[in-house]
Amino acid sequence: MPHAPEPDEDNLDAITPPQPVFYVEQALLGALLLDPHRLSNVTGIAADSFSTAAHAALYAAITTLPPPDPAEHAKNTKWLARVLATGREQARGLTASYLHTLVQVCPWPSHAPAYARMVEAEHARRRLRTAAERLVHTVHDASLPHPVQTVLAEADALAAVVDDIANRFPPRAGVLPRTTAPPPPAAPDSAEAVEEEQVLLATATAYPADIEAVRWLLPEDLTLPLHAGLWQCLTTLARRRETVDPVTVLWEAQQRGLLDDGSEPGEVLRLLTEPAGSVEHWGERALQRSLLATAEHTGRRIEAYAGDPANTPFQLVVGARRGLADVSAIRTRWQHATGAAPTQRQRPAPTTRAGPPTTTAAHAARSTRATR
Repeated sequence: MPHAPEPDEDNLDAITPPQPVFYVEQALLGALLLDPHRLSNVTGIAADSFSTAAHAALYAAITTLPPPDPAEHAKNTKWLARVLATGREQARGLTASYLHTLVQVCPWPSHAPAYARMVEAEHARRRLRTAAERLVHTVHDASLPHPVQTVLAEADALAAVVDDIANRFPPRAGVLPRTTAPPPPAAPDSAEAVEEEQVLLATATAYPADIEAVRWLLPEDLTLPLHAGLWQCLTTLARRRETVDPVTVLWEAQQRGLLDDGSEPGEVLRLLTEPAGSVEHWGERALQRSLLATAEHTGRRIEAYAGDPANTPFQLVVGARRGLADVSAIRTRWQHATGAAPTQRQRPAPTTRAGPPTTTAAHAARSTRATR
């Protein structure tokens, strides 16, 4: 029976309780310790593919040291002693008894390639989750001078990880992850966002001819349902070339049932009569908030997929690419809004399973226009 290390084995029980991949790693390492020549059949993984420092150190030692003569290895433990000594340079808690445990728990050394594939799949899931978490963290980094460009660069880095996983695990049928995706985040309770959207609506009401120039702004980019509905009223009236002023917008809002939620007609008229600045400026501000919110939702969605160990790499690729398509769509609208030249994300070269996995991906070129 697979045996998880005891607490007194120098903290080798880093995963508590151990996940299935812990036992898979034990079986793989046991196979390689027992039959080192099987390393030639193990592909697609490197030391950083393992879930614990001890296992990573052991794999690094096994792959670094010259393999022993099979006949000599069958008669003595000299090579195992060298593996232990080399591994302890990186993980001091390794013990001879743990190596013995690894050999004992390996059910079939000939199954080493299958074990390696499982380790590779689990590492892919962890990489994807880390990249998604980094995207979400970047969205909330208030210190960024150009948040949109930085967030889009992180989205590109996440997409590069997805591409690399797809190269290693080519998708079969387009089966979505079984995990329920988290709902979009609620509209931020931001007085600044509400005020800016009110100014946008008022300015567009005062200068309806400018609405055509911001066709890239969609109702769903606004944070409040009332604001989204009023923007739809404005764009509809402008497209019909009908009269636009606070009264006509209010009437259109009534026809669409926007006042059914209890909004006071007088309050709607008031917010439509205080223009300032330009429609394009406030529209761009709203679009920026929407882009960041979309990136956050995409990151959390992929994070949820990757956090469910039941999802296969194939499912993770399909789910992640669908989420990233939302970022791609709003990126295109942002480029139209800001006049930024579209950037072609560098696709990583296909990786073969014969080499170690790519753990980092270069960021794509960033937009040259600063956020307004």
